[in-house]
Amino acid sequence: MQSALHVVRPSYPQNWQAYNNAQTNEKDLFQSLLVELLKGVGEPSQTMGRPRIPFEDMIFSVAFKVFSTVSGRRFMSDLRDAHAKGHISKLPCYNSIFNYLESETLTPYLKMLVEESSMPLQAIERDFAVDSSGFSTGVYKKWADAKWGNVRIKYGEKQPSDVNRKDWVKAHVMCGVKTNVITAIEVTHAHASDHGQFQTLVETTSQNFVVDSVAGDKAYSSYRNLQLVLSKAAMPYIDFKVNAKADRNSPGAWRRMFHYYSYNKEEFMRHYHKRSNVETVFHMMKSKFGDKVRSKTPTAQMNEVLCKALCHNLSCLIQSMFELNIKPDFWQEG
Repeated sequence: MQSALHVVRPSYPQNWQAYNNAQTNEKDLFQSLLVELLKGVGEPSQTMGRPRIPFEDMIFSVAFKVFSTVSGRRFMSDLRDAHAKGHISKLPCYNSIFNYLESETLTPYLKMLVEESSMPLQAIERDFAVDSSGFSTGVYKKWADAKWGNVRIKYGEKQPSDVNRKDWVKAHVMCGVKTNVITAIEVTHAHASDHGQFQTLVETTSQNFVVDSVAGDKAYSSYRNLQLVLSKAAMPYIDFKVNAKADRNSPGAWRRMFHYYSYNKEEFMRHYHKRSNVETVFHMMKSKFGDKVRSKTPTAQMNEVLCKALCHNLSCLIQSMFELNIKPDFWQEG
């Protein structure tokens, strides 16, 4: 007689009241939080050309446009409502919004706002995960299919990926594993290495958060990355490649972590699997704000992805306001 193996899957209860309150109030709260966040931006100097609208209005308009997920023309009714509520001082036309996204001046400010929007969750997040994913510029194919699809193996031989540099922009993020808030982001072309962005993401996050651990897949496996995380007094739960080994000539940090991985694999993998939260982040961003960018130029595409990350963070804050009783307060000193 054959006995069936019963597997009990872990369940994670949902606070439905908090979720419902966050979702039904999200659009109004998003605008209010964005206005508060933009108060610390300041105004870049303008040396020539016609006077532009206030910089805060520019950022509010492009971020709210991305949040809405509708076309520029259809978005104008939402922007008129925002103007009537006093969220912006001047009402731009829809073409101006597209022009704002083309501005290289906007890029560092959007990155700064993504980082600042995560700060109210400093007391919550201590464990972090890192990964990357692509946003399509118009091709009808999923990033996972382009990168890891059947094209990778053909007739028993490994083939190059089907990712075209111009067809995708790539977002590299580090996120907290409890609220899924993005603490650092870099946007590159499709073929930029994950490994090359790791140091910037860790340094940015460690400036704003106490870091207890960082989880990452094999793409980040190197002595330098392990040593970097250890230098922040944190544990690097970065998976090792199949051919990885450690001997007496290996650097100390690599040797210690490899032995920990080899002889305490169950404990290591328990921490490593927090990395799945960063995949949840990309799923949240793409399902809510779209897995494609509408912009046509590289600068505008980069700014549009940064806006998606900013919208995602404010959505995480709104959820935390109801679920964790967080009161967001931006630009705190110290």
